[in-house]
Amino acid sequence: MTVTDPALLAEALRQLPHGPEFRFLDRLLELDPGKRGVGEYTLRGDESFLRGHFPGDPLMPGVLLIEAAAQLAGVVAQSDPAIPPLAGLKLTALRGVKILGSTQPGETLRIEAAVTGRMGKLVQAAARVELHGAAIATVELTLSGEANSV
Repeated sequence: MTVTDPALLAEALRQLPHGPEFRFLDRLLELDPGKRGVGEYTLRGDESFLRGHFPGDPLMPGVLLIEAAAQLAGVVAQSDPAIPPLAGLKLTALRGVKILGSTQPGETLRIEAAVTGRMGKLVQAAARVELHGAAIATVELTLSGEANSV
């Protein structure tokens, strides 16, 4: 069952451990808890990292495209109703990373992530970042955390 209620989607985003200045998801559009999700991030133009990347021609760094994908994968993984959330969930491995394009201020990225496997404290996911319907980044990633003690 896909969650589309705006209040529930906003609550899922609030579960991210990142502070607002390092959050690369503005909106969660779809969430199939524990399975897949779709989100968006709009590059505003006032982000501090743009001052040096690159002066006069600001571009979102490719590594932050991958971070946005990892954040969405974390939201998806932590929303599984059958599995308790993992404490301290972090990005721990990347495979097959492809950065195929870039984004400039004012543009909105569409990010899709799907959990592809789990084993203990590890979560495997595949993600894609799109701009205007074309992939600008793809990645297979691993997140890891610790089981929450009760």
